[in-house]
Amino acid sequence: MRHGGQILIDQLKIHGARRVFSVPGESFLAALDALHDSAIENIVCRHEGGAAMMAEAHGKLTGQPGICFVTRGPGATNASAGVHVAKQDSTPMILFVGQIDRSHRDREAFQEVDYRAMFGTVAKWVTEIDQIERLPEYISRAFHVAMSGRPGPVVLALPEDMLSARADVADLPAAAPILPAVSPAQVEALTAALARAERPLLMVGGTLWDEKASDDLAQFAQAWNLPVAVPFRRQCHLDNRHPNYVGDLGIGMNPKLGARLQQADCLVMIGGRLGDSMTRGYELMDPAAPTKTIVHVYPDASELGRVYRPDLGIVAPTCDMIAALAHTKPANNGWDGWTATARAEYEAWVQPKETPGNVKMEQVIHWLSENLPDNAILTNGAGNYAAFLHRYFVYKKPFTQLAPTSGSMGYGFPAAVSAAIEHRDRPVVCLAGDGCFQMTLNEMSTARQYNAAPIVVVANNGQYGTIRMHQERHYPERPSGTALANPDFAALARAYGGYGETVHSTAEFGAAFARARASGTLAVIELRLDPEALSSGATLSQVRAQGLAARN
Repeated sequence: MRHGGQILIDQLKIHGARRVFSVPGESFLAALDALHDSAIENIVCRHEGGAAMMAEAHGKLTGQPGICFVTRGPGATNASAGVHVAKQDSTPMILFVGQIDRSHRDREAFQEVDYRAMFGTVAKWVTEIDQIERLPEYISRAFHVAMSGRPGPVVLALPEDMLSARADVADLPAAAPILPAVSPAQVEALTAALARAERPLLMVGGTLWDEKASDDLAQFAQAWNLPVAVPFRRQCHLDNRHPNYVGDLGIGMNPKLGARLQQADCLVMIGGRLGDSMTRGYELMDPAAPTKTIVHVYPDASELGRVYRPDLGIVAPTCDMIAALAHTKPANNGWDGWTATARAEYEAWVQPKETPGNVKMEQVIHWLSENLPDNAILTNGAGNYAAFLHRYFVYKKPFTQLAPTSGSMGYGFPAAVSAAIEHRDRPVVCLAGDGCFQMTLNEMSTARQYNAAPIVVVANNGQYGTIRMHQERHYPERPSGTALANPDFAALARAYGGYGETVHSTAEFGAAFARARASGTLAVIELRLDPEALSSGATLSQVRAQGLAARN
C-alpha cells in the first residue's frame, strides 16, 4: 500500500524525471514526503512563477517535460505565467497543483479554484485526479500529451485527500515513443515545390531539436544553396556563421529580411508556427492573400492551415523531415544571387550601430559573442535590451538560446538558474533589463542554495524601455508609468551571497565579466546605460521625433 504522493513520484521516476521545481504547500505534503527518499532532485524556488519558468526552461534544454509542483489557489495563479510561456513556446511541461479536499468542492473553500476553467485556454490538457488508483494512468497520459504533436504544458490538479490516501495499484511503464514517419512522397512533394521556386526562403523553428538536426539543416541548406531564416528566438537552430544563415524573422527583425519574406515566391516552414511575430503583425504576409507558395511541415495536423493556408501541408516530426531532406539531390536553380545577397544583408545587420552613452549595449553583446565559448547558454526575458542580443550575438551551437517567444518579462533569470543547474560545466549568461530582472530576482536565493552560477548582465536605463518607446511613437513627450526607481543591483547580488559589480563604461566590461566568472558563484554585472539609448535601431529623441512628425 502506497500513499498517492508515493505512487505519483514513482511514476515520475519511471518516466525518467531527474529534477522537479517547486514551492512547497500543505496541499501536496504527500508528494513532498515521497520526494524525500527519491533520487529526484527537488529545486525549491522562491516564487511559483519562477519555479514554472525554470521547469519550462528545463523542457527546452532537455526535450523532456519540465516538472513543477505548486500549491492551490495563489500558487497556481502565480505559476500560470510559466504555463503560458510553455504554451506559446510549444515546450513540454507538466504542472502539478495541490487542490482542496474533494468533499469541500463548490463551496468556495480556502484557496479553491476550478483549474479546468482557469488553465483551459493556456494548457494543452487540464484535469483533476479524483481516484488514487488512476494516478499511473493520468501520469502516463500527461507525458504522452506533453510530448506528442505540438508539445505543450499539461496541468494536473491533485486533491489533498486523494494524494494522502493509500492504495495498492500497479505502476505503468514509461510512455512509449511514437515512431516518426516521413514518407518519400512527402519529401518529393516538398523538394518539387522548391525546384519550381525562383526566390525561396526556408524557415526552421520548433522547440524539440537536437544537434544532428542542426548538422542536417546545414547540409541541406548548403546543398540546395537555400537562404535559411529562423522564427523569433530560435536563432541557435543553425550556426549563424553558416553562409546560408540569413537572420531571424521576429520582433526587431532586419527590415531587409522582412522585405525578403515579402518578395519570396516560396516559403518553406519546417517545425515552426506561422504567425504575427515573423510577419510584423501580419503586415509582411497577409493571411488572406499571402502571394506566395507556402509549404508547412509541422508535427501536429491541427496547426496546419490555422492562420495561413498552406499549398502543401505535411504532418511530420521536424528533425526527421530535415534528416530526410539532407540526403536529397538539389535541383538546378538560379537563386545563387538571391541567397548571397540575403547573407550579405545579414552580415551588414550584425555590424554594431553606435548608441549614445558611456556603456554601449551593442559593444557589450559583440564582446560576449566574440569571447564566450561556443556552447555558452544565453537567456533573456522581454524588453528592448533583448533586441541588442538578437541582433548582435552570433549563436554557434544548438541549445544555447533560452528565451520566451511569448515575450514574457522575468523569464531570463529563472531560465538561467535552471540552465546553470542542468549544465554546470557550461557558462550561462542572462541578459536582463532593469524592469525584467526585478520581476524574478528573488530567485538569486534559489541559485545560491543550489550552487548555480549564472552571470546576469543587467541593462539599467531606469525605465520600462519598450513601453517608453511605444509611448513616444504614439503619444510623444507624454511618458506615463514607465520610470523606474532601481536598487543597486550589484549590492543586491552581494547581499544574496553572490558577486556584484557595476560598469560605467564599455571599456570596463571585459575585465568585469572575467572577475564575475572567476568568482565561481552567482554574479550580477550592472550596466549603467544612457536612457537616450532606447533601442538597437533608434534613440529616444529619434523615436520621439518620429512620433511628433506622425502626429503633425
